Amino acid sequence: MGWIYVLIASAVEIAGVIGLKLFSRKKTLLNLALFVSGFALSYLFLYLSLKYLAMSIAYAVWMGLGTAGAVLVNMLFFGESKKPARVFGVVLIIIGVVGLKMIS
Repeated sequence: MGWIYVLIASAVEIAGVIGLKLFSRKKTLLNLALFVSGFALSYLFLYLSLKYLAMSIAYAVWMGLGTAGAVLVNMLFFGESKKPARVFGVVLIIIGVVGLKMIS
């Protein structure tokens, strides 16, 4: 159950990042709501995951998935650089997250 909470936390963190990007471009109530609720729910689900997982593992996986997801979303939908070095960095983050999952 803890891993499900971490995955949900990462997904809503990515939604929060999308809201932040949209809100920085256009200040609307909907963009603000996506930004604030995404990050708030992200912390809630991270908190819930701590009943099942060690803080060090849950936090690292949450942060890694959220970061990798945010970079990918920004590259795919907001025109950020797709340089090979950036893609390689995301791959390294994902390898690290998978490694942490495998040992816990």
